[in-house]
Amino acid sequence: MAHSNPKLVCRNVWKIFGARAREFLDGAGPDTGIDALRRHGLVGAVRDVNLEVREGEIFIIMGLSGSGKSTLVRCLSRLIEPTAGEILFNGENLLKANDARMIEIRRHQMGMVFQHFALLPHLTVLANVAFPLEVQGVDKATREARARKMIDLVGLSDKEGFFPRELSGGQQQRVGIARSLAVEPELWFLDEPFSALDPLIRREMQDEFIRLQSVLKKTIVFITHDFDEAIRLADRIAIMKDGAIVQAGTPEDIVLNPASDYVAEFTRNVAKSKVVRAASLMRPADGQAGRANGLEVHARATVAEAAPLFGEATQRLRVVDAHGATIGMLERADVVDLMMRG
Repeated sequence: MAHSNPKLVCRNVWKIFGARAREFLDGAGPDTGIDALRRHGLVGAVRDVNLEVREGEIFIIMGLSGSGKSTLVRCLSRLIEPTAGEILFNGENLLKANDARMIEIRRHQMGMVFQHFALLPHLTVLANVAFPLEVQGVDKATREARARKMIDLVGLSDKEGFFPRELSGGQQQRVGIARSLAVEPELWFLDEPFSALDPLIRREMQDEFIRLQSVLKKTIVFITHDFDEAIRLADRIAIMKDGAIVQAGTPEDIVLNPASDYVAEFTRNVAKSKVVRAASLMRPADGQAGRANGLEVHARATVAEAAPLFGEATQRLRVVDAHGATIGMLERADVVDLMMRG
């Protein structure tokens, strides 16, 4: 689970496309809405975004096509220059960093995976994964050893000598992931990394991603337009519309308390049992722990994952934390009630 100290902080970040965008912001006063931008012939791709990404968490930015999510992520790494605001990475304001410093940060501290794998077709899997380390000037033996470790981590150790054209789409995406991890980034950006894959492979890649994160504990900013993917992977989610963040919170917050009709529409078809965690539905243990027949469920498990553990005679489960300590009881009746409410 995420730590509390922020790794990346975004304050009042704007990206406006069009002539004299900065002048517009400086002189607009309180009226910086979409209509005002339009009147000046400007497009507000990112509008006054504030967010914090905590160390070790998966922070998902989602929204429909054109909502500004990819532009925002490119602003965070300064691949696109923001019009205004502050972006703090480990406390350093990236918008004050010169080009050389930004290149150093991207090469050594940030990893990026995009929807299109962009593997180098003339290089083998091993050489593709080692490539960012070659750019850094790491010697051949060291970079190949680290590349092998990453290839092994994503389950492709038998494919080191293959070329990209000899791999399936899912395998190519694993190579892209291994390559971005080779630099051992502190902050990992993934922009719709699985959306080009067919549904079955996509599901496998999500499982693989969850497994990788349990090993690596990276700080991750992940973009998707798929709400099911977001609730499977996210510690927290920010939903974007027209360049602005309309709600940010845990998957549970967003499904149970949508802040607007737009958010409610996103969450309408999501079964509550898939997002509500055992920790949220549990009751105090109150000496009942001994009556749970030794059956337990992890606090982070969803109600949908916990439900099959209730056998015919089982009325309650112990809810345990990461250390196995009992922190509450999950009652069969509460689980049934939630599932009946959809």
